[in-house]
Amino acid sequence: MTDSVAFRRAALVARPSLPAALDTMREAAAWLDAHGCTPVIERAGAEAAAIDARWQVVGREDLATSADVVIAFGGDGTLLDAARAVVNSSADVPLIGVNLGRLGFLTDIGRAEMTQALDALLAGRTHIETRLMVTAVVSGRHTSTASRLALNDVVVTRGALSRMIEVEVKVDDQFVCHVKADGLIVATATGSTAYNLSAGGPIVHPSVDALVLTPIAPHTLTNRPVVLPATSRIDLYPVIERSSDLLVTIDGQDGIPLDTGAVVSIERSPRRLRLIHTSSRTHFDMLREKLKWGG
Repeated sequence: MTDSVAFRRAALVARPSLPAALDTMREAAAWLDAHGCTPVIERAGAEAAAIDARWQVVGREDLATSADVVIAFGGDGTLLDAARAVVNSSADVPLIGVNLGRLGFLTDIGRAEMTQALDALLAGRTHIETRLMVTAVVSGRHTSTASRLALNDVVVTRGALSRMIEVEVKVDDQFVCHVKADGLIVATATGSTAYNLSAGGPIVHPSVDALVLTPIAPHTLTNRPVVLPATSRIDLYPVIERSSDLLVTIDGQDGIPLDTGAVVSIERSPRRLRLIHTSSRTHFDMLREKLKWGG
């Protein structure tokens, strides 16, 4: 399937601490400018790359409203950060990622194929797919309520010390179990290849509308990952001691400390993220390549 979309302005964001990402972003900006697409550079990346006034520079909060598409240069973390900027804005622009990191399940364009991908992007030879996102609402007895959007996962763990945590789990107000583990992951299908995969959870195809509940190193070996409908509301009730350092982490980007009486409620967000693909590479091609299946 090809989505013919005219991209006249592209917002570019790069991981500031990765020289290869900054160099590639500069090259991409020059290529886009020469081919009729105006580049707009995110401020932190522009400063790290020493980009002068040749192109417009905007703050992270203005990325999505400044362009028709957002291009991330780095690893999956860079794309996740850009995704948060998009979904927390009023705009609904799609994202595409150029992988300058390691695995890169979301940033599936390699450095060597970047120019070819940009040419396909401007020519409209693209496929846009939507990805499920979840809203995590964190409340506590002594803290104000916090709400965050997640594309990959919501994770409850202990902070500084590696000790067991205890979490009571309910799904749609039905008691599921009392988990004793090093942590607990609630992942989307997109996030199934992130922390969930490292913790022994299942790989879920991104088109599947599902959530995965995965304990991290459970202290009861019969505690196994559970796949739930994406329509489920998951409530987590951590057991918090007086000296607890529990926290909930959103997409590995944002950590929120948990206090006495904390509840973490997770459910499907009405907002979905749009990801652009410019090649015919399938999800299974990507899995074989990244995970070295059959290698």
